[in-house]
Amino acid sequence: MSAHTIATNLPIPQPAPQLPDHVMDMFSLKGKLAAVTGASSGIGYDVAVAYAQAGANVAMWYNSNPHITEVVDELSRKYGVTVRAYKCSVTSSKDVRDTIELIQRDFNQHIDIMVANAGVAWSDGALLNMLEEDQEDKCDEQWNKVMDVDLNGIYRVAKAIGPIFKKQRTGGSFIVTASMSGHVVNVPQMQAAYNAAKAGVLHLCKSLAVEWAGFARVNTVSPGYISTEITNFAEADLKEKWHKLTPMGREALPRELIGAYLYLGSGASTYTTGTDIIIDGGYCCI
Repeated sequence: MSAHTIATNLPIPQPAPQLPDHVMDMFSLKGKLAAVTGASSGIGYDVAVAYAQAGANVAMWYNSNPHITEVVDELSRKYGVTVRAYKCSVTSSKDVRDTIELIQRDFNQHIDIMVANAGVAWSDGALLNMLEEDQEDKCDEQWNKVMDVDLNGIYRVAKAIGPIFKKQRTGGSFIVTASMSGHVVNVPQMQAAYNAAKAGVLHLCKSLAVEWAGFARVNTVSPGYISTEITNFAEADLKEKWHKLTPMGREALPRELIGAYLYLGSGASTYTTGTDIIIDGGYCCI
């Protein structure tokens, strides 16, 4: 393929944005609508709350943990925005598509930010160990679950929100929670499925960043070890090993990540696409 052919296949460029004079105004989300999957706890919950604090209306997605249905009214009153909860499984293309359409009807405005954050961990150890224990069916089941949520779930959200961003042509932002495990094989736990899924997420999003450059931005955030429910499988001695391998010597609080999500969702990042922000306490440096 010639360079000319490649160039003509690239999206039509967007015009340069009109940026506010004050830097803090660039980070404001006032009047915007953000949707966040996996928002019932952990990173997703804190990102959703941060967006509400920054002035956005927020659609918080959950699947098996409905507790956010009890707090959205309080969040709405506290921050002077509209926050609603939506039950949706990212393992179903229909559920994802129907949920996005419902959000559009409920809020009656453009979706400006879509955060794909839902994910599950792999806690079953090395693949060959499971095979040696004659658990091939369980191995396949767990592998498929991790891939279906952590990688295919991103694909389902992307194919549902992409056409909407393209139709809106208002510079939508698609933000995906990846992982440092997509960059390195972190130890001592063995988690080939999770590592492979997150590596796939990184490359999928870089590919979409090029495909969508004419109408939306696509970026990822790669957390390291974060103190959330997804790491509950780890015993204290395993977490101690994590801390020793992390230059900052600890896990992060979920709220220590929200600055990256705010940046990527706001007008401060209008020239940022195809980027991954690693927030891992220095783990990937060594």
